[in-house]
Amino acid sequence: MDLQQLLLGRLGWDALPLHEPILVATFIMVAVGGAVVLGLVTKYLLWGSLWRGWVTSIDHKRIGIMYIIMGVVMLLRGFADALMMRAQQAVAFGDSAGFLPPHHYDQVFTAHGVIMIFFVAMPFVTGFMNYVVPLQIGARDVAFPFLNNFSFWMTAGGAGLVMASLFIGEFARTGWLAYPPLSGILASPDVGVDYYLWALQIAGIGTTLSGINLIVTIIKMRAPGMTMMKMPVFTWTSLCTNVLIVATFPVLAATLALLTADRYLGTNFFTNDMGGNAMLYVNLIWIWGHPEVYILVLPVFGIFSEVVSTFSGKKLFGYASMVYATVVITILSYLVWLHHFFTMGSGASVNSFFGITTMIISIPTGAKIFNWLFTMYRGRIKFEVPMLWTVGFMVTFSIGGMTGVLLAVPAADFVLHNSLFLIAHFHNVIIGGVVFGVFAGINYWFPKAFGFRLDAFWGKVSFWCWFIGFWVAFTPLYVLGLMGITRRLNHFDDPSLQIWFVIAAIGAGIVALGIGAFLIQIAVSVHRRAQLRDTTGDIWGARTLEWATSSPPPDYNFAFTPIVHDNDAWYDMKKRGAQRPVDGFKPIHMPKNTAAGFVIAMLATACGFALIWHMWLIVGVSFAATVIGAIVHTFNYKRDFYIPAETVTATEARRTQALAAAAAA
Repeated sequence: MDLQQLLLGRLGWDALPLHEPILVATFIMVAVGGAVVLGLVTKYLLWGSLWRGWVTSIDHKRIGIMYIIMGVVMLLRGFADALMMRAQQAVAFGDSAGFLPPHHYDQVFTAHGVIMIFFVAMPFVTGFMNYVVPLQIGARDVAFPFLNNFSFWMTAGGAGLVMASLFIGEFARTGWLAYPPLSGILASPDVGVDYYLWALQIAGIGTTLSGINLIVTIIKMRAPGMTMMKMPVFTWTSLCTNVLIVATFPVLAATLALLTADRYLGTNFFTNDMGGNAMLYVNLIWIWGHPEVYILVLPVFGIFSEVVSTFSGKKLFGYASMVYATVVITILSYLVWLHHFFTMGSGASVNSFFGITTMIISIPTGAKIFNWLFTMYRGRIKFEVPMLWTVGFMVTFSIGGMTGVLLAVPAADFVLHNSLFLIAHFHNVIIGGVVFGVFAGINYWFPKAFGFRLDAFWGKVSFWCWFIGFWVAFTPLYVLGLMGITRRLNHFDDPSLQIWFVIAAIGAGIVALGIGAFLIQIAVSVHRRAQLRDTTGDIWGARTLEWATSSPPPDYNFAFTPIVHDNDAWYDMKKRGAQRPVDGFKPIHMPKNTAAGFVIAMLATACGFALIWHMWLIVGVSFAATVIGAIVHTFNYKRDFYIPAETVTATEARRTQALAAAAAA
């Protein structure tokens, strides 16, 4: 093996997709956009503040914001894939092959699923948990601030590998769960599956560490008086979510490691010869995969609970039942995975068990819907933008849940499995649940993060485009699924089906308008932030501890540790706000920012890229550098500083005055 092969491995000029005009045009657009952004950052001398204030930050609030920004960026990429799929299926009938060749189309639908689950939905919910949980429990930061920074950059590194596959090599053509034998070395000898494996392993490490961090934060760092049954519902859902993350992501890591061994070392864990079994992979991936659905949806259930209570002007109805329902969903999510492959021949008794558990898990979910409705009943409801997203969720998610119960019947699943009906159901609960919840959360907590509210008009435009566009896009897929049309096809022979795909493509276009309206909402709000300023930090009258700090909160969150007397802290904190001290504060001990998390994560990402292309010399160097960097950081103790008492005193004096004015009003 010569030096060039050690350095470059399989990487050569032929890895650049110059024969794909769509990718070439995309590369030019990305290059131009990137040059414009770099030029603006350089022009306004923002490099130093970006590095010191964001890249190296260990502040949970800034890390949470970076997670959400990454989710928005990856949403644009993932939704672009969705538009291409819908457009291809709308035109590829009869003699027309459409504009996407099969090889490219298969990469598009695989990348769409991977990006939307791992690099859109996961960063969104992790971002909200990072930002909100410490504020709700009265903590100054998460338990392990450096680990939080490292977790984010590992997730960003995995996303970077997926994006790199667009221009260097190719992505997997296997579907988002990469079933063998399609993902085996014989069916996929190229680098596509390797991109999939290493991107998910690197991002999965970040997610697992973030889960451990948040569990410790919630268990050990709650304010005095905040017992478990006084925690806000969002904190409860975050706790259960992170328990699921810590329990399931190691299973994903082990599963991908076994598949990696099959591809790199010639083992036969998931092959039909040499004693392997592809069904082992399917079981393992869904033991992770179905709890993953609840990892995504439980935090947004918490968001909806906060929103409904705030905009109904009432305590949440049935707090205890909400908590118990959340815990029951967490446990049952481990007992339903096999409904994803009823057709694989497990037998009637096994199918019956998993069909029944799937129906049972809908009961606590339905209880949550009724609790939200009873909270709204006879409340002083304000249909602000977050509340619109919540009502839209209750309608959309309920219908998606009912179609899920239908698919839980093995006999029905035998007919509908692998059809477009399943695609419509899955998007019904993920878009109607997770995406609607994310936009509700962004509109709800934006004034807490930045001190001003998002423009209501463009927020409503975005909501209605998403809500109408969703139903226009996916109702035809329910119809086509009932007709037996298989998913993942890029061409159809029956011209009578085309009208349904055209309608679905129109719906996707309406959703695109909703995404555009959201971006306009951000731009307009930033431009008009003086008029939208929220001076009290009340954030709509939120009923949890985040009300007790300024908007945006200072680095230290709380100058004094709040004492909790009730699970509805809103009224209590308003009542006591004017009695807060205005002087006599002590210096506050805080950890310093550090570049170690970013550097170590980028070294790990470089190692992953080198493994994809078999660049063995770079693999060795980057892996060794990653280990050395982690060791050096471990023994670097000089990372702390104190915020001066006079700074704290001045900040808290302004906050106390604002609270007194709000209480008087």
